[in-house]
Amino acid sequence: MPLANRMIGWFADYVLHLPLPTIGNSNGSGDTTYDYLAWLFCGLGALCGCAIWSVIRRGPSNYNVFYYWLLVLVRYYVAFIMINYGAVKVIKLQFPAPGVSRLLQNYGDSSPMGLAWTFMGLSRGYNYFTGIAEVSCGLLLLFRRTTSLGSILGLVVSANIMAINYCFDVPVKIMSTMLVVMCLFILFKDFKRLLSFFFLNKVVEPADIKAKNFKKKWANIALIGFKYLLILSVVITTGWRSVERSKQYGDHAPKRSLYGVYKVQSYIRKRDGTLLTPADDIRWRRLVINQNYAKVVFMNDTTLSYTFKEDTLAKRFTMYAYPDTGRKYVFHYSISKPNVFTIKGALFQDSIIMTMQKYDEKSFLLMNRGFHWINESPYSY
Repeated sequence: MPLANRMIGWFADYVLHLPLPTIGNSNGSGDTTYDYLAWLFCGLGALCGCAIWSVIRRGPSNYNVFYYWLLVLVRYYVAFIMINYGAVKVIKLQFPAPGVSRLLQNYGDSSPMGLAWTFMGLSRGYNYFTGIAEVSCGLLLLFRRTTSLGSILGLVVSANIMAINYCFDVPVKIMSTMLVVMCLFILFKDFKRLLSFFFLNKVVEPADIKAKNFKKKWANIALIGFKYLLILSVVITTGWRSVERSKQYGDHAPKRSLYGVYKVQSYIRKRDGTLLTPADDIRWRRLVINQNYAKVVFMNDTTLSYTFKEDTLAKRFTMYAYPDTGRKYVFHYSISKPNVFTIKGALFQDSIIMTMQKYDEKSFLLMNRGFHWINESPYSY
């Protein structure tokens, strides 16, 4: 929203005197400087509005109707967020299985967030468990009779999400924290009943879950129709979008023909016929080919990443360092036998020929250990 961007930018520049960029972006992080400024700006605006209203408001006030509809909006918001969170786990889209690049990465070189994503992505069953819990929480929150159960489950689920985000430095801390706060807000109206039931061992009366009806019958019918139409549209749209995205990014999405990690077996500098040995730093150790990028690991363990484009008909691929698209390396390849291929091209003003052996993903212990009911001793390596 351009107006919101300008207001928050003015707030940052003239009130807080921040020299940092303040315009929001879509880089996948929900904890940017702009996001924190937006929450601070909205919070201060709400406090100012509350103070002004308290001064100009005269006479007794009753906010029961406003509180009721605010509660409805909050629980529907949390419900739809949870359904979306759960759907991408049930489809196993948010946490894909560890790819070949991740499997060959040094354990200590992974980021905390990368470690969390690997942990979650390894187990399909755990994705189902967490996804079903989140979807169930969302569905329960959509109906007045099950709101308390849904908000209790939502508090547990969202607190776990928040803990992962905080402890593994996942940049969705603001969002997950607000989900916890919203679940507490929903539960607050039943605070005394929950306290008596769970901690004081007392009998509690049924909750008042009567809907706020309009005076005109047609308005109530229209509201009910809108409710179920909204629920159906969100559930169907979320499910359809998750399935479609899984075809592009999920575990079973089609991969390029050269996808994988390759170990360099021989590296010949064609100009003088020199066979580079493992002692040469410029010699490649491994080539990692993902969907849209490639990474070269040298013998000294340094790495370089490249944008990767493949032409399967011409048996050729191009690599260039982003954003320097002018510096391209074009290689022709041939497959001599399964999982072994040879590439020829120009690299660093040298003509080179490399023979590579592809790693088998299933050979990694992490991928082939599987599930065991009986363990005579812990299998922890």
